[in-house]
Amino acid sequence: MTRYPRDLHGHGPTPPHANWPDGARIAVQIVLNYEEGGENCVLHGDASSEAFLSEIVGAQPWPGQRHWNMESIYEYGARAGFWRLHRLLRDLPVTVYGVATALARSPAQVQAMTEAGWEIASHGLKWVEHKDMAEAEERAQIREAIRLHTEVTGEKPRGWYTGRCSVNTVRIAAEEGGFDYLADSYADDLPYWMRVGGRDQLIVPYTLDANDMRFATPAGFANGEQFESYLRDSFDCLYAEGVAGSPKMLSIGLHCRLAGRPGRALALRRFLDHARRHEGVWFATRLQIAEHWAREHPPVPRERPSEMDAERFVAAFGGVFEHSAWVAERAHAAEMGHAHDTAGGLHAALVRAFRSASEEERMGVLVAHPDLAGKLALAKRLTAESTSEQASAGLDALTDEEREAFGRLNAAYVGTHGFPFIIAVRDHDKAGILRAFERRIGNDRATELAEACRQVERIAELRLGALLPS
Repeated sequence: MTRYPRDLHGHGPTPPHANWPDGARIAVQIVLNYEEGGENCVLHGDASSEAFLSEIVGAQPWPGQRHWNMESIYEYGARAGFWRLHRLLRDLPVTVYGVATALARSPAQVQAMTEAGWEIASHGLKWVEHKDMAEAEERAQIREAIRLHTEVTGEKPRGWYTGRCSVNTVRIAAEEGGFDYLADSYADDLPYWMRVGGRDQLIVPYTLDANDMRFATPAGFANGEQFESYLRDSFDCLYAEGVAGSPKMLSIGLHCRLAGRPGRALALRRFLDHARRHEGVWFATRLQIAEHWAREHPPVPRERPSEMDAERFVAAFGGVFEHSAWVAERAHAAEMGHAHDTAGGLHAALVRAFRSASEEERMGVLVAHPDLAGKLALAKRLTAESTSEQASAGLDALTDEEREAFGRLNAAYVGTHGFPFIIAVRDHDKAGILRAFERRIGNDRATELAEACRQVERIAELRLGALLPS
């Protein structure tokens, strides 16, 4: 099997109800990124200066040199921006993404975070790029970040967000940290569980859109009004979904050197006033959201089709298409992933294998189906699936007159078309099946072959619905 590792299905069309505390219609989660003093700088042993998320348009790293202007912009975040945002947010539950080396260089700010009761999650050891970092080096940095964070704040971080991560970051963090949640994902409006690092790891996804970083990116926010408008629209959309019965989470990302500027802080204040005017708004830290989700929606251990070997897969699903295990064999050999771990997803994979087969092979599936209420049923030689299906429509308890009618129609249908009459009996009652029998028997062979194949696919769908979550 070619396994596709990404999860494009997620919670599906009907997400779980968040059950936020006190029936809240939305959870609002504010992150304050504290990176100042942890960014690329030759003073920190880095090869060049920082070039990311500043007021300098088109900034480039300066190899081997200090960038005085860049350093002073980051210093503004620590010296002024942090305190402005602290005054604005200190009465709210906030999660700080704290770069460990930055926290170590800012004892007054750490004390203010702690006294405000803010959660301080780890934002890595240094605010640097990780995409080209060797796995062993990234693992060592995560360990050191946890150690230094604990030393500086007095507590081990319970949440993790690298940001400038590698493809290995989430797995390594899950293996090393024992975190309540990881946030290196932008994949959803709700938390979700991910099997990684040998454990069920809770992911509380973050945001790059409702984020002041767009003040420092092309085609981003040009002024505070745009930032406020985007936050307000995001809130209003998710709040309306919550009122309609599907509560979500709104993440908001802030940076001391960006949102801490006077021309932006007022926009944030206006948004907060807007959110506070609504009932049923739960302001929470990411840790509070993670703890709530773990209580309300713990991981459910189950065997996943996309993770089965061929033998186990065929044993489990080889009978979904009647006596035709080759359909499951071919589906397993094709690309499968998380999207195929539901009834609908696996049905799509099996149906693709069936549809791409030759007409002769598909005919083999059709003739493998038993006659309705036929000799095999009387002899109790049907598969367990067929026995249950025929019983569901009352075909195991026919009168003599009904049995004679089914026998006559079966013989006439096979004589006309060359394969048994096939219908998803769970969709019909006994009388409806007889009416369909009499209506379809006069179809031309091509029409009836196409209809029989559709019915085979529907039978498979119903069978999978009893085996897998929707």
